[in-house]
Amino acid sequence: MNTVEEFYIEFRRRFSEITEKADIEHIRIWDTVSLDTCYCWFESLANTLNSEMESSVPFSNYKELFEFIRKADAIGSKEISDCIDVSFVENLFWKVAPNKASPYWNEMPAKLKAYYQGFHHCDPL
Repeated sequence: MNTVEEFYIEFRRRFSEITEKADIEHIRIWDTVSLDTCYCWFESLANTLNSEMESSVPFSNYKELFEFIRKADAIGSKEISDCIDVSFVENLFWKVAPNKASPYWNEMPAKLKAYYQGFHHCDPL
């Protein structure tokens, strides 16, 4: 994967259930789901995962998703890494209670944690 568009398409192909939920969130904000807003769609994905955390959905349900994102960050382009950092990770844990965020934070890949800490200058707990 070299572009955010390719990353977005592959993510959607692999993770249809959470994609459907993120699409609902994205449409609420952007009125549509399209390739033109794929960068911002990852913010909608983060918001959807925040809702899942608040609902006590176990991290194990999304372990493969986080591993996919970690690998995309490791082998993808700078454009993909920037999208993961800015659109996805910076928006994770927003308004999630620390006790609900903790299981996700504890299991999240180290590079994604580093992005979060680099922006927020703290852990979400």
